[in-house]
Amino acid sequence: MKYCFIIPNYNHIDGFADLIGKLSEYSLQIIVINDASTDSIQFQLLEIAQQNPNVVLCHHRFNQGKGGAVQTGLNKAIELGFSHALQVDADGQHNLQDIDTFLSLSKTNPDALISGSPVYDESVPKHRYYARYITHFWVCVETLSRELKDTMCGFRVYPLEAYDRLASRTSLGKRMDFDIEVMVKLYWQKTPFRFVPTKVHYPENGISHFNALDDNIRISWMHTRLCFGMFWRSPDLLTCLMKRSFSKV
Repeated sequence: MKYCFIIPNYNHIDGFADLIGKLSEYSLQIIVINDASTDSIQFQLLEIAQQNPNVVLCHHRFNQGKGGAVQTGLNKAIELGFSHALQVDADGQHNLQDIDTFLSLSKTNPDALISGSPVYDESVPKHRYYARYITHFWVCVETLSRELKDTMCGFRVYPLEAYDRLASRTSLGKRMDFDIEVMVKLYWQKTPFRFVPTKVHYPENGISHFNALDDNIRISWMHTRLCFGMFWRSPDLLTCLMKRSFSKV
């Protein structure tokens, strides 16, 4: 097993050098995807990459959204021969002290997607906190299961063989819909999941690229498509649900 980090970045620079410094302690390759940031921030990202030989910097000429950036990072990780990629967001929300737990759990469950299950503090915006309950309801419908405890946390380890198999036969959203859609479709593909409770903190004056109108419309349309996809998969999903229920008896 060969691990790397991937970090999608669109105009996040405050604290980013510190983030790279902390991740460098793990002696793993760090793939940073510059999603068409401004020229000044792109220049700073180049400087950080030049100062850290373990950083691979990829550039988008045009902004593709968080999902598009993550997909570029995952494809680059596959190209470089990695077996697993640990995604960390660039905005400082994630508790890096949990990285050892993520990596350890992944190494004992190499076929599984390891995802954070957020534990929020008072910094979380209320509208984003409650919106997660709506998404979680629809994910339960789309999977006929409550196994996916959270599909919006961007702190996760991807098993790249499973992701590559999925990406080769289906399209995936390129913006804020990606995190949800890829997990539902990996579940349909029978990829196992493990969840790690992890503290999430929204930094003061942090930059959010979530567009309340466009992204909510995009996510709503994604849930509509996934619900239709669930209908013709429902016999298989129900069979899997029954097997898991009997296995617990």
